[in-house]
Amino acid sequence: MSSDSAADASIESSSKTATPLLRIEGVSKRFGTIEALQDVSFDIYPGEVVALLGDNGAGKSTLIKIISGTLEADSGQIYYNGEPVVIKSPSEAKALGIETVYQDLSLCLNVDVVANFFMGRELTHNVLGFKVLQEREMEAETEQVLGEIGTEIPSIRTNVEHLSGGQRQAIELSRFVHWGGKLVLLDEPFAALGVKQTRRGLELIERVKERGIAVVVITHNMIHAFQVADRVVVLRNGRVLGIRPAQATNPEEVVRLITGEIARQSA
Repeated sequence: MSSDSAADASIESSSKTATPLLRIEGVSKRFGTIEALQDVSFDIYPGEVVALLGDNGAGKSTLIKIISGTLEADSGQIYYNGEPVVIKSPSEAKALGIETVYQDLSLCLNVDVVANFFMGRELTHNVLGFKVLQEREMEAETEQVLGEIGTEIPSIRTNVEHLSGGQRQAIELSRFVHWGGKLVLLDEPFAALGVKQTRRGLELIERVKERGIAVVVITHNMIHAFQVADRVVVLRNGRVLGIRPAQATNPEEVVRLITGEIARQSA
């Protein structure tokens, strides 16, 4: 058996006994004559960070859109907590506890942190038949959650448009954790961040992981991937070319997988 096959086999033999939070089994997707995904299979466990790596056009975005309910697979099956599911929309994904955080985020820029944190979940009480926001309670809860996650915001009454990219990302992740999220998909989370903001973002991923939340990170930055990932999954031309524990591989090997220098071999 080759060293590459042995590494893949070791993943299977050392699989965790717990049920995967998400199991992707034989997922394929075609756009006309283009086969974007071909028989993609891998597991994601609670409290695990998986780096999804590959060149442009490898199928990463298509796979994330299928998991998040934006696209539907042509074939294959997704299991969530051991049960087969069909995720037909982002709202269905959110209901399961799956959230996708894109580069442009989904925050409302012209309102403050508190309003964004409670967007669609505002606390109210009735006064003479009218719903009145419980501002103090929402402020206190927002401050508590941001503090627990370790997010530094100058003022929770600051409009989001005045915050840095890293701070905005932290708000979205903190909101996700607080409202019961179980799996977060991060699409190029550090692309628009500076060095200091990126470092804080990496630390935030570690804190999210410590809460038992699974994280999938799509990034072109190999250094960032290896700083946070427990495993790396490499896609090439729509196929899984390799699955490696991060500690059992290195950026050089992953680049060789991405470029096709190392071909997929069965265990």
